[in-house]
Amino acid sequence: MIRKRGENAVIILTALFFTLFVMLIFRYYSIAWHQKNVAAAQLEHTFTIDVGSTQGTIYDCNLKPIVNSEKELRAVAVPSLLDCDKTVEYAIDKENFYKEFEKGIPFVFKCSDKALESNGLTVFEVPVRYSESQKAQHIIGYLSQERGADGIEYAYDSILRSNFPVNSVSYTTDGFGRILTGVSKDVLRTNSYKSGVVLTIDNEIQDICENCGNVIDTGAIVCADITNGNILSIASFPNYDPEKIESALKDEKSPLINRALYSYSVGSIFKLVTASAALEQGLENHKYNCSGNIDVEGRNFNCHVLDGHGFQNMAEAMTNSCNTYFIDIAKSIDIKEYRRLATYLGFGKESHLCSGIIASGGVLPTEKELSVPAELANFSFGQGKLTATPLQITQLTCAIANNGKMPILRMIKGLTPDGEKPVVEKKPQISEVMSEKTAEKIRNMMVLAVTGNKSSKAKSSKISVGAKTSTAQTGHYNDEGEELCHAWITGFFPAKEPKYAVTVLIENGGYGNDAAAPVFREIAEKITDLDQRRNKIEKGEKI
Repeated sequence: MIRKRGENAVIILTALFFTLFVMLIFRYYSIAWHQKNVAAAQLEHTFTIDVGSTQGTIYDCNLKPIVNSEKELRAVAVPSLLDCDKTVEYAIDKENFYKEFEKGIPFVFKCSDKALESNGLTVFEVPVRYSESQKAQHIIGYLSQERGADGIEYAYDSILRSNFPVNSVSYTTDGFGRILTGVSKDVLRTNSYKSGVVLTIDNEIQDICENCGNVIDTGAIVCADITNGNILSIASFPNYDPEKIESALKDEKSPLINRALYSYSVGSIFKLVTASAALEQGLENHKYNCSGNIDVEGRNFNCHVLDGHGFQNMAEAMTNSCNTYFIDIAKSIDIKEYRRLATYLGFGKESHLCSGIIASGGVLPTEKELSVPAELANFSFGQGKLTATPLQITQLTCAIANNGKMPILRMIKGLTPDGEKPVVEKKPQISEVMSEKTAEKIRNMMVLAVTGNKSSKAKSSKISVGAKTSTAQTGHYNDEGEELCHAWITGFFPAKEPKYAVTVLIENGGYGNDAAAPVFREIAEKITDLDQRRNKIEKGEKI
């Protein structure tokens, strides 16, 4: 019995010593772990959060942003340093703000201009890539996965999305990532987005052309400076939203197509080329008695006035747009020189505006094809196989308005490192395509085609213009059996001292005088108003 009690005592003492040993071991590791935590907590790290992406800007000719033109405010919030209920008042999306705040880690949110900076809140002004009513969209293009996919965005992707510094704020944290209070933050505000590409496009003229073209269902408008070929506006209709490319792809009107770069049947506008070729070959005094139709080796061609225009000289035929006159005079023109002039004027040649933006060359019949009398007859008044783009027609008008010296149309002015001035600026390319005398006579005919035509809808009481309309047959018919025709007009203004060339195309628009001419007139008047306003500003006068 005594022995049994002794054994129990030994067991109890052993258990007691074991328990004490375990407690000592636990205490040792507890102290060691605590010391390790203290050491870890004392280690400092840096936590950086970027705000917005940095993409270069696309500018107009006056260095006004076409993209990045609008700004929004974004703030970086550190939950541990802020009062949630007070800060949420600055948030645009309050519901999302609460969700992010609850996570307890720094986050970015869109804020109002009432947001006040503090140690826990840093506010940045960030460019918005596209505005809600983005202009020049067919030229600007769009992005896909933050890379340029079309237009200037694609052509200058490497420049617009170079390795620029971005807006950021950095905080000092302990070893567990907790932001340390009492330690200042490091804020980087960048303006690297100000570098970019400078276009020849004029923002205000682009705006005028797009607004005046709102009546156009499908078509295009081009405006250019006649002296240097700078494209001041390219507007294609309908427009599209760069944020909704998928819906644009499904639209039956194909809004992604830049119709200024596509070729179409030209019609009577080409009479300007026929007249130029005739003048260059000394046929200025050619006259013809239009009876309403003309026989070309057994094939009958009608004038649009069935009873005919009677005796016509060249100026009268241009004003009346007499088809048979130009068919008749084409018989006397040397075909080789005729076609060569058309080539010099840019017909049949692609227009390379920049990488990925190439306008169709259209179709220019061969010399062999034009040796066929019927084909030559069609060619003389812009029908048959001939097709051209609004760009090519605008370039033709520039040559006429610029005394026979044709500038190659261009859209890129240069690059800029800071949005202050363009560098690597390209020089205009100009060539003499017809004599100054011929150009002057064609200009006078275009002015007379407006002033001498009582029904001309291009005529303006505000500004004198010279213009030529077209109603180009397409060979396609609607459900009522009526042939669809493209409505065209091309012209220049002011008439005495030309500065601008404008071409308007309306697909299946009908008569050029009815559909396209009013749009041209409105553009000419609004650009004239713009010039007057700019001149007053330049002189320091009150507007």
